[in-house]
Amino acid sequence: MSALAYDGTAMAGRHLRRIRHNPGLLILTQSMPVTMLLFFGYVFGSALSHPGQEYRAFLVPGLLVATAANGIMTGMFQAAQDSHRGVTDRFRALPVSRAAVPLGQAGADLVVTAGGTVPLLLVGLAVGWRIEGSALGAAGALGLLLLFRFAMSWVGILLGLVSRSEEAAGQLGGATFVLPLLSNAYIPTGGLPGWLRTLAEWNPVSAVTTALRDLFGNAPAPSEGAWPVTHPVAGSLIWCAVLIGVFLPLAVRRYATGGR
Repeated sequence: MSALAYDGTAMAGRHLRRIRHNPGLLILTQSMPVTMLLFFGYVFGSALSHPGQEYRAFLVPGLLVATAANGIMTGMFQAAQDSHRGVTDRFRALPVSRAAVPLGQAGADLVVTAGGTVPLLLVGLAVGWRIEGSALGAAGALGLLLLFRFAMSWVGILLGLVSRSEEAAGQLGGATFVLPLLSNAYIPTGGLPGWLRTLAEWNPVSAVTTALRDLFGNAPAPSEGAWPVTHPVAGSLIWCAVLIGVFLPLAVRRYATGGR
């Protein structure tokens, strides 16, 4: 096993143990999407043109992607917490790969996300959502979802290393809720004003949400609109590649140099 793989696995184990010793935070983050599904599905669904069950089927892929987008907030807070408490400086003094510490955090977050997706899927099935496509398409949808979470984690890790403050990370993390709101995760974008619709459709959350609905067989990709939502799988993969290609090396460099 390479040094990076060995050190990264050790760091991922450290993050998983930290999560295990803070069960309250884990329960809160995993139960929030289920709560939002029940609240949005039964309260907002009655006020929209979609019938209740149809809207809940529309909503489940959007909530999956919105939860994945929250990787920014999780990654930011954990990285800022370690920096603020001096843990990052102590790790930097150890003879371990410079990429291992942030990679371990992103890997542990991916494991937790994969486990946390199961309750949301089960509740979605209970309220009327169904996988109407092929098993291969559904597997592809889940793989794309985890890839997007991995990409968003690196955005958060970099922001956390830059802020170096738990308070700042907590305040800035609240702003990440705007990202799913300005997308097609909760409502169709067809009724939005032209400029706002364009902005929403170029939001990576919209591309991934449309891709999941297509792969799950819930709704085909639209024939009109911005390129990422008319070609959602390709658009999602490009967005993930860009986010990882930009933020992963920047986060590793920031960790390795300590901001110098």
